[in-house]
Amino acid sequence: MFKNFKTVAYAEAYSLLALFFIAMPLKYFAGLPLAVRIVGMVHGLLFMMYIYWAIQLSVKHKWPASKLVWICAISSIPFGPFLFEKKLFAEDLKLN
Repeated sequence: MFKNFKTVAYAEAYSLLALFFIAMPLKYFAGLPLAVRIVGMVHGLLFMMYIYWAIQLSVKHKWPASKLVWICAISSIPFGPFLFEKKLFAEDLKLN
């Protein structure tokens, strides 16, 4: 389960970076709003998958609600999943 979540988390994080640093500049500096539509849709789908897997892990490992909220909040920070992954899951990964 952690492997699936980690895969989705990284994909979601990369899509957020692509949205901020590729699609949005293309929209505002090159006049290509389609880039934001496409990357934004992919990012939205990945974000929903991220939330789904976070809830699944939360239920399975009986996390407190605060940890789930923190994990969801981190996904909206560029580089967040990359920076906080080991800290968030250190104790859970020892159990698996």
